[in-house]
Amino acid sequence: MKKYYIFLLSLTLLGSCMNNNDSTIELFANGAKISGVNGIHFGPDGYLYATSVIGSDISVVDTETKTILKRYGPEQGVFGPDDIAFNDKGEFYWTTILTGEVAGFNTLGDKVIAANLGPGVNPITFSDDGRLFVAQCFYDDGLFEVDPLGIKEPRSIKEGLGPYCGLNGMDWGPDGRLYGPRWFKNEVVSLNVDTGEMRTEAKGLNVPAAVKFDSNGVLHVLDTAEGTVLKVQDGKLQTVANLLTGLDNFAFNDKDEIFVSSYADGSILKINGDKTEEILPGGISHPGGLAVYKDSLIVADIQSVRAFNIDDKNQEWVLRNIFRASPLGANTSAAILDDHVLLVSWVDNTVKVLEPESGNIIKSFEGLDIPVSAAKFKDSYAVALHGNSSISILSEDGSLEILSNEFDSPTHVIPYKNGLLVSDRNRGEIIEVSSTGDTETLVSGLNSPEGITIIEDTIFVYEGDTGEIKSISNNNISIIAKLSAGSPAASPMQPPSMVFNGLVAHEGYLYATDEMKRSIFKILP
Repeated sequence: MKKYYIFLLSLTLLGSCMNNNDSTIELFANGAKISGVNGIHFGPDGYLYATSVIGSDISVVDTETKTILKRYGPEQGVFGPDDIAFNDKGEFYWTTILTGEVAGFNTLGDKVIAANLGPGVNPITFSDDGRLFVAQCFYDDGLFEVDPLGIKEPRSIKEGLGPYCGLNGMDWGPDGRLYGPRWFKNEVVSLNVDTGEMRTEAKGLNVPAAVKFDSNGVLHVLDTAEGTVLKVQDGKLQTVANLLTGLDNFAFNDKDEIFVSSYADGSILKINGDKTEEILPGGISHPGGLAVYKDSLIVADIQSVRAFNIDDKNQEWVLRNIFRASPLGANTSAAILDDHVLLVSWVDNTVKVLEPESGNIIKSFEGLDIPVSAAKFKDSYAVALHGNSSISILSEDGSLEILSNEFDSPTHVIPYKNGLLVSDRNRGEIIEVSSTGDTETLVSGLNSPEGITIIEDTIFVYEGDTGEIKSISNNNISIIAKLSAGSPAASPMQPPSMVFNGLVAHEGYLYATDEMKRSIFKILP
């Protein structure tokens, strides 16, 4: 049963809220300049082009001055790019993993849609004679030849390259074959793109993420689980550099210098002998939900989980994810569960329990229906599920029971009195849910509410589309801070919050994530 009981304020008050000039905002922590770096490729102009799925842009990087010169984003028709490749005309194409679009810019600067192969399009490369090849990874496992002009239908070269991933970061070999790593098969293979014949080129890897050839035709491999760049000579693997885990791709410039991207840290590094040089710094890359654990602020940074000391603001530890290969997973929100941290991932459809001291995942609930956030509820877990628009109760045995489906887009669920408090992003409402599933709308007329938290009797809400943080108390609503608006969902298959705009209270202060600035802010309301 649903009751509309707006006891805090009316729609009129919501439409004429006032700014609270007494609030103070300070930067608590910041991080990378790109929201996770995925594929990278040097263009004919000598600049490094870096894709970002979560940042939904392509950054043009001057590796000499270590600056970003330009970004291609949604305004230019670029959405969630995963990998990038140039042809001999100087045109570049990219893949959009969440929607399946393969697109590029022609020599006139016009966008060309070459194909849509469905979610999972990932690596992309051109042959020496301008043929375009695309593979799927993580959401499917096919390999295709695509017409760059989008006139001819894509041609399937090989299916069933999985499980779960065909090839990842590919390159065209000097022998006229297509080379690529098999993420879950621990090997590198090459294919005859006309016949589909495949042979193994390297074995014994942990999680190979990308391959590239230098100007001498030597095959190099990036192993993301080991954090290493290796080369293949005489059929043997030799280590070129030891880096951190969570790497995505790499590229050679015209001097055969190696540059490596990180999806976990958002960094770009240059390998300089046995040392590395930071081209773009890493750190917080795509901050989502927040939780306070003892004296630490925990942030779900999608491809990592990070902890910052609340007093001195220093990063205490970081756990990096190896996508679909490590227990951590790609988490978008966090909550406290007694002496543990509850992690939620709509990317992986999981809810997990993290033991912070050891970094171990001690429980994992999988196969959920696009979970957005979760909270402790009695002896179980309350989960906001985008897939069926419900707040459901997840029991320790993994069973699910709908508590209430009186929602459009349940986003943040937190404990409240004897029940729960939920933000509904699409409806613009804050809704109380009783322990028996009855609902009461406490606040209406908000714009895309995501993160919510409470200090004493005041509710605070973070609006995703406006970046405004509002306080609601005593029939009054005030805008107490304005941060960056969040990114829109890539498609209806993702929750509308996409990267969760996190908000948490601790000792009278609010802590909020700013996805676009890759930062966390501390606010005294």
